[in-house]
Amino acid sequence: MKETRSKFSLANVFVSAVVLLSLFAAVGAAPAKEDPSLSAPLPTGPAVNLSYMDRTVRPGDDFYEYANGEWMKHTEIPSDHGATFPAMPLVDETNKRVADLIGEAAKNAAPGDKARKIADLYNSYMDEAGIEAKGLKPLKPHLDAIAAIHNKRALARALGETLRADVDPLNNTNFHTSKLFGLWVAPNFDDVEHYTAYLLQGGLGMPDREYYISNSDAMRETRTKYQAHVAATLKLAGFNDADARATRIVELEHAIAEKHISLAENDDIHKANNTWTLRDFNTKAPGLNWAEYLQSAGLGKQKSFIVWQPTAFAAEAALVASTPLETWKDWLAYHLIESYSFGLPKAFADEQFAFFGKVLSGVPEQQERWKRGVGVVNAFLGDDVGQIYAKRYFPPEAKAEVEAMVVNLKVAFRKRIEALTWMNPVTKAEALAKLDTLYVGVGYGESWHDYSNYEVKADDFFGNLWRGQLSEYQRQIARLGKPIDRKEWSMTPQTINAVNLPLQNALNFPAGILQPPFFDPKAPAAANYGSIGAVIGHEISHTFDNEGSVFDSKGRVRNWWTPDDLAHFQAATAKLAALYDTYKPFPDLALNGKQTLGENIADLGGLAASYDAYKASVAGRNVPAQDGLSDDQQFFLAFAQAWAEKERDATLRQQVATDGHSPGQYRALEVRNIDAWYAAFDVKAGEKLYLAPTDRVRIW
Repeated sequence: MKETRSKFSLANVFVSAVVLLSLFAAVGAAPAKEDPSLSAPLPTGPAVNLSYMDRTVRPGDDFYEYANGEWMKHTEIPSDHGATFPAMPLVDETNKRVADLIGEAAKNAAPGDKARKIADLYNSYMDEAGIEAKGLKPLKPHLDAIAAIHNKRALARALGETLRADVDPLNNTNFHTSKLFGLWVAPNFDDVEHYTAYLLQGGLGMPDREYYISNSDAMRETRTKYQAHVAATLKLAGFNDADARATRIVELEHAIAEKHISLAENDDIHKANNTWTLRDFNTKAPGLNWAEYLQSAGLGKQKSFIVWQPTAFAAEAALVASTPLETWKDWLAYHLIESYSFGLPKAFADEQFAFFGKVLSGVPEQQERWKRGVGVVNAFLGDDVGQIYAKRYFPPEAKAEVEAMVVNLKVAFRKRIEALTWMNPVTKAEALAKLDTLYVGVGYGESWHDYSNYEVKADDFFGNLWRGQLSEYQRQIARLGKPIDRKEWSMTPQTINAVNLPLQNALNFPAGILQPPFFDPKAPAAANYGSIGAVIGHEISHTFDNEGSVFDSKGRVRNWWTPDDLAHFQAATAKLAALYDTYKPFPDLALNGKQTLGENIADLGGLAASYDAYKASVAGRNVPAQDGLSDDQQFFLAFAQAWAEKERDATLRQQVATDGHSPGQYRALEVRNIDAWYAAFDVKAGEKLYLAPTDRVRIW
């Protein structure tokens, strides 16, 4: 699963995932110690997949193609996906496992228990006939309420009622776009002991501002198709003058997009740290009745908020005042329909997929309905399923081995920090304190979400969606002002991903990703350290990327750097951003090195630390070559093969425009900055990927 940025451009600072697609102990608190099992026998077996490799390519000219060229040539992207990768069988198997667990729940559940709720939610989505029979009836009261809006005060109430915390059941729909602003509940930047409310820019139907303001031919064509999609959706819902309404809706969103800040700007935490009271909203962002808005959103008693993008808030509030009421009502109606299209009759779901699937991602076919049903259950009852999943599919032995790797990675990272010659001892002490207090959760969390306030009915899928969103929103706002749980997880055990949470100074490595091809207890160390080891190192490195480095060991926004150290760090990271600016997936589209900087820093730091940890793990033991490949070659090939992916052009364009992660083919090229890679493959000056030692980026 690939974690995507939300429609509200939530910065990666709060959830910095490794993005490879989507037991109660953890390593943390005390300084890491060496793994006592280093004298254990080395596992045997293939470290890399030789069938992926194209050995006609020189590693120094195109290492990604050398590692994955044959796989790229012979792999077809499934018709219901925008991309594929070697872990796709793991994704499919995980979906099947969850579906089987749901099936077991349906057979064995008693009324009122967790298993019954899981089964009823899934079955309500699978009841296509029931959904068709209800038609637009479930949506009609909400559309009628929008039609009854008669002034801007009532509009403010309606806009406030749409505020929800994101729950995206299918991870690729427009489910959460019916909000002018977004809410995120998290530890306060300045008071890390308590949860506070963050408000974020929103209001767009397409993934990012670039889709509205870019003058490229591809984006102009997408805008035309989006407007046609808006009109088609309104026509399905029975609106007259749908074309004219669609024109006004897209014009309004274009005006909003012009005032959004870019993804690269969005990552500057200092610019995001703006505490506003109700008086500040009224004086700094006039045009919207903020008292009505916040009261309607259930936030009337909240004394202050952190406003992430102040200029966007001022502009969007002004648009509430200047844009005709009827246009806003059309905007609300369209986004309400769009948000719930996949829970309405098939014609709505098909129209939604025609744009968001086929146009935006180039995907020819929708996923099978049962897979979408699994996504719904994971979204709304993920921890209830996760408890069963972890117990069945994550053995204690796997947990122990991954925890040992975490220890080794932390030891390696500590040594790298201690060896930095450019860093002042004062700065270094705080960096080491961050590492020592880092909480690392492996497999699953120490507590589970409570879904007891979520009512599920087996014959009411639309209502289940509505109540599910409301239940999660109520759970989030109930936390405001309360002490934080530093060990709270943001992912379910069945998630195939990993995450860094800087405000908690914590990492999550779900059970889902701790399986082949990322982690295999039977594989040699070169394979595991090159793949899952680099992932673990990636997440640790997020603690010290351009965003994570803004936070101290307690999760506070605080400058703990000396001026000289900060200048050195910023110069090194700027050098990495400039390198990524040179990569062009298409002749008319290059990567934005600033947009992807945090993830690229994490890739580089993670790879370097994992290499050190690997060498330490096999120290003093002879590692035999395999198929003519030395152990270092196996390590770097395992890393490159972990990032193998094949994407449709539309999917790749969307990723470049909207994602903080570089495409896999460029993530694999972090090897260019590692001296050991040059020695392993005898890469010489004159080869395409060669960087002179002084040009190689060295950060951590």
